[in-house]
Amino acid sequence: MSVKIIATRTCSHCPNLERELCDLGIPYEVVFVEEHPEVIVRYSIRHSPNLVVDDEVVFRGQPSEGELRTFFAARSIT
Repeated sequence: MSVKIIATRTCSHCPNLERELCDLGIPYEVVFVEEHPEVIVRYSIRHSPNLVVDDEVVFRGQPSEGELRTFFAARSIT
């Protein structure tokens, strides 16, 4: 499973999302749109952060910890 946070370098929510993924034991990669502008078009990015799982945007904006737990539990990851 590929999990990516797509965000801007100045996104104030990104550190929280990273911490929540770490707490859940979910490995992830951070992709900054400043370094990879092609992801803006590929995923129709308009805001930051976005959570992409297996090439599909599953959350736009900051999901709650409960939303993350529910999402990953349904995929037997947590």
